[in-house]
Amino acid sequence: MPAAKTTAADARDGVRVYLAKLPAATRRALQPIRSAIRAALPDATEGISYSILGYRQEGRQIVWCAGWKAHVSLYPVSEAFARAHGIDIGDYETSKGTIKFPLTDLPAPALVKRLAKARLAEVRRAAALRARS
Repeated sequence: MPAAKTTAADARDGVRVYLAKLPAATRRALQPIRSAIRAALPDATEGISYSILGYRQEGRQIVWCAGWKAHVSLYPVSEAFARAHGIDIGDYETSKGTIKFPLTDLPAPALVKRLAKARLAEVRRAAALRARS
């Protein structure tokens, strides 16, 4: 039996539940990240994917973000990805596919917007290449 489609109400409920489970300081730190992503990707829908916040546009997952005890993260963003797109991520800690923003040193919204837009461009390029194959 196929899985039921997720409705917009289900997605909103999932986001509310996710945020409610976070410590207050983490929830506050995640809010400007979410706002910047929504500003960069106004047509994206926010929901839960891989048990964290995900943003889907044009039928494809673009970025994810998550709140943790001491930082918030943006996925899939690595130092190499940022460098390839001419984006300076400063001294923020990165690991394979993740950039971590300490709760006490959040990025400027412009940085998050640039990263989200770069991811959208990358996803679109990949989809165009697949379509030509």
